[in-house]
Amino acid sequence: MGLVRGKIWGKTQTIIASPGVEMHAISILPNSECSLHCHRFKWNGFFVTKGTLTIEVHKNDYALVDKTVLGPGEFTTVGPGEYHRFISHREPVEAIEVYYQEPLSEDIVRKNAGRRRK
Repeated sequence: MGLVRGKIWGKTQTIIASPGVEMHAISILPNSECSLHCHRFKWNGFFVTKGTLTIEVHKNDYALVDKTVLGPGEFTTVGPGEYHRFISHREPVEAIEVYYQEPLSEDIVRKNAGRRRK
């Protein structure tokens, strides 16, 4: 695994970093939160493996702060340009944080439609 970086709320360790995707293991201390921030171009995903984590998202298209509470095995995403933060509760949290670019649904160029072979 990559470099471990300390934060006021816990620590993060890079698992993979490439131009298309980044993945980090994050350990969050009890009763902690990260800064309210946004990513201009990337999606941000959270997969909880231990504990309970609230993802707070300040929506751009309406006046609402959306709160999603995740437990082990649950995943959510935050879109580019949306201010958000994560908040832990009474117990420590372990999670995988993923950053990825907007999916390109038009990235396939086909030369034919394919076929069934006999």
